[in-house]
Amino acid sequence: GNDEETELQKMAEDGLTQRLMDQKFHLTAGVGGTEQTRNSYFSRLKMELEVINKMGFPGYFLIVADFIQWAKKEGIPVGPGRGSGAGSLVAWSLQITDLDPMRWGLLFERFLNPERISMPDFDIDFCQDRRGEVIDYVQQKYGKDKVAQIITFGKLQAKAVVRDVGRVLEMPYSQVDKISKLIPNNPASPVTLAEAISSESELRKLRDEDNTVNKLLKISLKLEGLYRNASTHAAGIVIGDRPLKELVPLYRDPRSEMPATQFNMKWVESAGLVKFDFLGLKTLSVLQRALELLKARKIEIDLNQIPLDDKLTYEMISRADSTGVFQLESSGMRDVLRKMRPDRFEDIIALVALYRPGPMANIPSYISRKHGEEIVDYMHPKLEPILEETHGIMIYQEQVQQAAQTLAGYTLGGADLLRRAMGKKIKSEMDAQEETFVDGAVKGGVGKETAVSIFNTIAAFAGYGFNKSHAAAYALIAYQTAYLKANYPVEFLAASMTYDMGNTDKLNIFKQELQHLGISLLPPDINNSGKDFRVEKTTNGDLAVRYALSAIKNVGEAAMGILEQEQKNGGVFLHLQDFISRLDGRVLNKRSLENLIKAGALDQLNPDRAKLFGGVDIIVRHATLNSDERNSDQENLFDNSKEFAVGIPELPTSTEWASLDKLNYEFEAMGFYLSAHPLDVYGETLQRLDVVDSSLIVSDIHSKGGSGRVNLAGVVSSSKVRTNQKGNKYAFIQLSDQKGVFEVTAFSEVLSISQDLLKAGTTVLIRCDARLEEGAIRLLANRIRSLDTIVEKEAKGISIYLNNMEVVAPLAKILAENGAGGGKVKIIAQTKNHEIDVVLPDKYLINARVRSAVRSLPGIIDIMDL
Repeated sequence: GNDEETELQKMAEDGLTQRLMDQKFHLTAGVGGTEQTRNSYFSRLKMELEVINKMGFPGYFLIVADFIQWAKKEGIPVGPGRGSGAGSLVAWSLQITDLDPMRWGLLFERFLNPERISMPDFDIDFCQDRRGEVIDYVQQKYGKDKVAQIITFGKLQAKAVVRDVGRVLEMPYSQVDKISKLIPNNPASPVTLAEAISSESELRKLRDEDNTVNKLLKISLKLEGLYRNASTHAAGIVIGDRPLKELVPLYRDPRSEMPATQFNMKWVESAGLVKFDFLGLKTLSVLQRALELLKARKIEIDLNQIPLDDKLTYEMISRADSTGVFQLESSGMRDVLRKMRPDRFEDIIALVALYRPGPMANIPSYISRKHGEEIVDYMHPKLEPILEETHGIMIYQEQVQQAAQTLAGYTLGGADLLRRAMGKKIKSEMDAQEETFVDGAVKGGVGKETAVSIFNTIAAFAGYGFNKSHAAAYALIAYQTAYLKANYPVEFLAASMTYDMGNTDKLNIFKQELQHLGISLLPPDINNSGKDFRVEKTTNGDLAVRYALSAIKNVGEAAMGILEQEQKNGGVFLHLQDFISRLDGRVLNKRSLENLIKAGALDQLNPDRAKLFGGVDIIVRHATLNSDERNSDQENLFDNSKEFAVGIPELPTSTEWASLDKLNYEFEAMGFYLSAHPLDVYGETLQRLDVVDSSLIVSDIHSKGGSGRVNLAGVVSSSKVRTNQKGNKYAFIQLSDQKGVFEVTAFSEVLSISQDLLKAGTTVLIRCDARLEEGAIRLLANRIRSLDTIVEKEAKGISIYLNNMEVVAPLAKILAENGAGGGKVKIIAQTKNHEIDVVLPDKYLINARVRSAVRSLPGIIDIMDL
């Protein structure tokens, strides 16, 4: 309104207020609300501006607003906020953040406290793909000599110091590796070398028995903790008002073109420089990619305008179908989602804040109160408006500040000092603050005993209270990812898989999620696949995800980018000769071509993978010859046309791969099974072994009263061996069957006799003790055996159905090569007029490889167990 604009004009001597005036700041909620709402927005804005001006930070806000607004204008995704900066109305008005702090109860004083002078600190998330563009812009805008990264120093921690010292002492690598692996690995709380020696008996034994090891450990103990190397801070950038060499010493990292300060993050601010954090967040890239895929279908979505009460989104979250959803996809978080059944944005904010060590203890109470199963206690009527959103549980640091303001008359700045004192638990500070709090509360009409009780309760909460500004901003990203998954799952999952191409375990999880949602994952194809995962319409009109060529191991993203460009420029590859003539053999090398063949990406050009694989050297050589011919300045004597291509000789003949071999090669190339699963060949034998597939484990154990024994069959994907505090080993084994992925825990006794079976690709039968715990299944291995060995003993035999008598000779060869066993073989030959049954007189070895080899023969209709 005019009155507000006039009042702001009086303050507009600083550039910050003028910038707000010039861009007609977007206080949409305030402008569109009642007069009272508008006044409250304006009062808050004016207060913030006065504080920012008084503290001398308008320039800081203007710099941040400048590069964020530039990024948004250039279409570079920027996070809605991170840390306490989301609590600033000025930041929201300048489009630094995308979350209305007034609507969500976020406090400016949690970001900038006029009663405790400190530097403002906006941590900004950018799309990881284009973060570098923003840094380049800042360099160009302010001058390359005024912008630098911040140095960091790597320290010699326990494992690293042992390895370095061992190398200098010229000890055998295997010996040093063995010693290093005895040091427990805990990134969250690194173990010192002294602690490792104290807790690991094997380490002490090696030290006491070998003087060289003793010397290694003695030297390592002295060197541990020293700086080992210099690097640069992952996100920190400083901007100076003059060339930085006039302010701080600089360092040049050989891997970066930008200089770095020789002062680390702690000291660079003391030197008078302002730090800006440019962080790369993969989720923003996923969201952007999903929006681009939707745009290709002429669906345009503005994530800042999506409704925060979408029914599909909350239904999906409540079912815990949260694979790929930012902040909400861990197994523990999914257990919480099933119980909580979130139905409002405030629940997601609370989850982000609560799901951490310490505050997690309040989750059961939050859920019970939300569903009316527990009485809500606000401690005092004055606190009800503050704690109503969280059902009487103090979750956020901002609630501590508001409670102190409401009950004891603190200013919000003073309340922030109280919150900090409570977090530090320094007795002298706590005693002084308790006296101030109780006196203020008594003056406000609260009884002394009640005031003391409330102070102690708040103090207990304050120790692990979470910053609501950060929780709300990250909850918004979580909601945006959930919204896209719930409403546009194909595009969302294709985008998610593109940004996890290097993580085969994660791709396998996404594959299972597609299967769970009934969405097809189409195999890699040289003509239909691109560098990234694509969305494709199938012949029946459904949307499916097409596997990315770059997700095949060892093919190289750059090479697949060139291949994709060739698809666009020259159209589909018509045949193998066309493929060879158009691609550079130096781009598509032998290793990458082998993996494309193993994955089935060249099946359209020639379905005989064995033949292609055997001719890889020939293909690469001729692709290189063609490339040299195209790039040669000399005219060809025989053909001047651009269509000239060096011919390719006949590829060598080879035996076609059996279906099991095909699957194993697919696994090598992609890290999981795509077209089928190795367990498919075991047929009805699995039923005879009472094997339960992974999708039915929960219902099977539920029918047994919540716990029981179950037989599971699967192919080992990975096994992670750990050591507990007592020095005993245990393992988390990840396996897959036709219906999904599951994890089994094995303790030392089982592990010691089954270690050889836990290699990736091994097919096993596991007898498990299973228990339902808080909606999730826990599987503990009781016995692990080779499935092939058991099937060979259990299989009575197989019936082989065929419709071509020419297959009899290769069939007889397969049975003879694999040798005698305990299984009968019955052949049912179908001709035009007759069906001939023949039971072979001998008994044969019937295992997965035999079944697979037989099934792959042309003319075999089916194989069934006897």
